[in-house]
Amino acid sequence: MFEGAKKVNKYLITGGAGFIGSNYVHRLLARGENVTIFDNLSRQGAEKNIAWLRKEFGEKSFQLIKGDVRDSAALDQAAKGIQVIVHLAAQVAVTTSVTEPREDFEINASGTFNLLEAARKSGELPIVLYSSTNKVYGGMEDVAVREDATRYAYVDYPLGINEKYPLDFHSPYGCSKGCGDQYMRDYQRIYGIRSVVFRQSCIYGPRQFGVEDQGWLAWFVIAATHDRPITIYGDGKQVRDVLFVEDLLNAYDSAVKHIDHAAGEIFNIGGGQGNTISVWKEFAPLLEASLGKAVPTTSSTWRPGDQKIYVSDIRKAQDMLNWLPEVSVEEGISRLIEWVTRMDD
Repeated sequence: MFEGAKKVNKYLITGGAGFIGSNYVHRLLARGENVTIFDNLSRQGAEKNIAWLRKEFGEKSFQLIKGDVRDSAALDQAAKGIQVIVHLAAQVAVTTSVTEPREDFEINASGTFNLLEAARKSGELPIVLYSSTNKVYGGMEDVAVREDATRYAYVDYPLGINEKYPLDFHSPYGCSKGCGDQYMRDYQRIYGIRSVVFRQSCIYGPRQFGVEDQGWLAWFVIAATHDRPITIYGDGKQVRDVLFVEDLLNAYDSAVKHIDHAAGEIFNIGGGQGNTISVWKEFAPLLEASLGKAVPTTSSTWRPGDQKIYVSDIRKAQDMLNWLPEVSVEEGISRLIEWVTRMDD
């Protein structure tokens, strides 16, 4: 069993049927933890992920609560007796936040508040890990950017953006996630909830049933494999640091292990400068080579809050959590493509 989890083996995973959640539940069950999933099962692939977990570990290997984070009473009940809460349930698309801002706020801001209140009232003072986003930094229009042949590059941030960069909630999604981000910090300061915020960059890997407006790496692979139309927003040179899901879960585990000094902290978590790729100009050749065919696309304008480049400076996580990514871009993409090509088996 993971050393840091010996004293805290009751986990509540909101959004536990999603991409990151199901991967973490799989890891926790494999090492013998007690896991409750809280999920409304609305996301594409959620039912498949639950079926996969039950096939792997048995029908009664975990508790499933079909619930919504907007239901504070349901969260209050679910949080009782829990030592570690991993809050992944969210509305995750910038585009949806623009068309449905109230729903976005109610899920991401109010839902996170409900979760924190459930943790506070539980009497356990649990560890709470929060999946935030780099979108809290907004479009970052004031950052000097250089345009190269296949990508954009920072002029003044060779190692990426650190946690001290000013917040600028450009989209409704950035606002709602940023609200939760800041509530996490204050509930640690005021109520002693041992919260840790992860401002995550592009996470990818198996069990990610990507759609056009969320999970772009998986979406491109799925769409290309099944000959679905692909739209490139902007010029395709946008750069992201990408992080394989298992590396993210290592960061979660490390935060629990080092909670005495991680509580109340915020970490920019991504692949870092060593694991970057442009969303189409550099990714397309890898994808086409793997699939053995050309992948046609159409073009559209930039979307609100789109960043020409975002790369996480991960030195704080390296120093405080003793964490670094282990899976390279090439290896991770290969593993994602392998999963997509056999996911219908």
